Formats: sequence, C-alpha cells, structure tokens
Amino acid sequence: MKISVNGKMHNVAAHNVAHVLEELRFDGTMVATAVNGEFVPAVSRAAQCLAEGDRLEVLCPMQGG
Repeated sequence: MKISVNGKMHNVAAHNVAHVLEELRFDGTMVATAVNGEFVPAVSRAAQCLAEGDRLEVLCPMQGG
C-alpha cells in the first residue's frame, strides 16, 4: 500500500504504525509518530492501522539549543 512518510511516498507491506517503523528501519530509534496529523503514542502503534494514502510523520528528537 502507498502511504506518505515524512512527506515522501512509500510502498509498504505493513498495515500498522509499529510494523511500518520496522519495515522502514526506524525500530530501536526513539521517535514520535503521528498519523494524518494525530499523535500516536508508542504504546498504541501496533493497534494503529494504516490505510492507502495515509500520512505518517516520524519525528526524531534532536539535542542542542
């Protein structure tokens, strides 16, 4: 299925946020996620299903100031 990840279209096999993160190799990285503009907590990623055309945002924390 095609979804947008951080503004770039990806064809993914996974159908939930947790598995998309694994497929795109974000697993093991501290990230914040949102689907279609709604925050998805880490504990809810496996239950958050994705559909064709959804927008997934994956944000990595940055240090500095």
